[in-house]
Amino acid sequence: MCPASFPPLEGMSSFWRTDLGNLDNHQSTAELPTCVDIAIIGAGYSAAATLTHILATTPAADRPSILVLEARQLCSGATGRNGGHLKPDSYNAISGYASEYGIEAAAEVASFEAANVKAVTEYIQQNKVDCDFVLTRAVDVQLSTGHQRRIKEGYDKLIAAGLEPTKDTFSVEENDAEMMSGVKGAKGCFTYTAGHLWPYKLIHHMFSEAIRQGINLQTNTPVTSVSETQDATGQWILNTNRGEVRARKVVFATNAYTGSLLPEYKSKIIPYRAVCSRIKTPGPHPLLNNTYALRFSDWNFDYLIPRLDGSIIVGGARDAYIRSVDSWYGNVDDTQVIDEARSYFDDYMQRHFHGWEDSGAYVDDIWTGIMGYSSDRLPRVGPIPGRPGTFIMGGFTGHGMPQIFLCGQAMAKFLLKDASFKQTGLPRLFEETQARLEDPRDRVMELYASVLNPSKL
Repeated sequence: MCPASFPPLEGMSSFWRTDLGNLDNHQSTAELPTCVDIAIIGAGYSAAATLTHILATTPAADRPSILVLEARQLCSGATGRNGGHLKPDSYNAISGYASEYGIEAAAEVASFEAANVKAVTEYIQQNKVDCDFVLTRAVDVQLSTGHQRRIKEGYDKLIAAGLEPTKDTFSVEENDAEMMSGVKGAKGCFTYTAGHLWPYKLIHHMFSEAIRQGINLQTNTPVTSVSETQDATGQWILNTNRGEVRARKVVFATNAYTGSLLPEYKSKIIPYRAVCSRIKTPGPHPLLNNTYALRFSDWNFDYLIPRLDGSIIVGGARDAYIRSVDSWYGNVDDTQVIDEARSYFDDYMQRHFHGWEDSGAYVDDIWTGIMGYSSDRLPRVGPIPGRPGTFIMGGFTGHGMPQIFLCGQAMAKFLLKDASFKQTGLPRLFEETQARLEDPRDRVMELYASVLNPSKL
């Protein structure tokens, strides 16, 4: 299994990165500043959200100096390679949280994700962001009777407990599921408010505004190491390929690559290589108005969105590659697609959706991306234990789109107001702690173990 590592110099293209903005290789200054108040490592969604909230809450005269260091291009990591969803969880993982951590903790996460969708929607609308945003319904389809039964039991418990986001989720039983969803063999489904968008364009817009207001962005500037301790003046030393930078506060918005810079995260935020595709048709095809998840079992699911141009973005393919552990676990190679998954999406729409049998739908593009999977399957946000003035924002486990925007708001409070975790409004389960760093469990590998356990199918 591959250890945590730095990203390759140049990842393969994705559909989202076919229409690049003028900031993709931006460097605000010819030379790096020698000292800044805040350094953010990584120029993806986490950095963009943090900057957006800092700018919204500080007048220019009082604003700290901020430097963003990106190893490659703007939004070239997971957000630039994902499935395009803005999809909150109101019942699925939430049910598991309720069982393990209690209903109040689970309710915090469900409410937080619903609030994120609302906040992102408002941001896009108020700022007229051109990112193909559509607010619609998600339809999560179960294709296994046993899986549908287990999920429905968890859903019913959340409804009985009065969780508001779950109340807004509609359950469809097997008799009506196939007709309602249009998915062949549906054993049940759930539907709720969700969105989809062009992620790169949203992040590019956020950075455009940040740079307009004086933020220093340096792409193609990998941080190769960070000092183990602060220097005599209380600053952290960041070494890059273009020289040294000192910063009083450092945000690690590095997600899958965090372990390359912080040894304590090598087994805590694990790179997970995944695959996504774009499907087109040569002519007319049935209209899809919703986003979808097709769940074959607890561990095996696909996800798709219909785009305004008529194409379909589909990701997943776990069943094709999951047994080849080295192809995904700890793997940061986003220069090529996982071999075992190359043909998975061929005839995908014809196989799974009524009315698509003669559509001629074909795979127009397929790519890979590296997610940051947390060892306990929970995001890690806040001060890093034992490293004063440093902060983590990562481990979103493939589910960052409905979490990161308001995590950025919380990070702004940490940085500007020295807020306590409780003062940020983050779900308690997101807090980084020494106990979490010392937790020996690896729930990412439990995913692989579940494949070998027929009872999970």
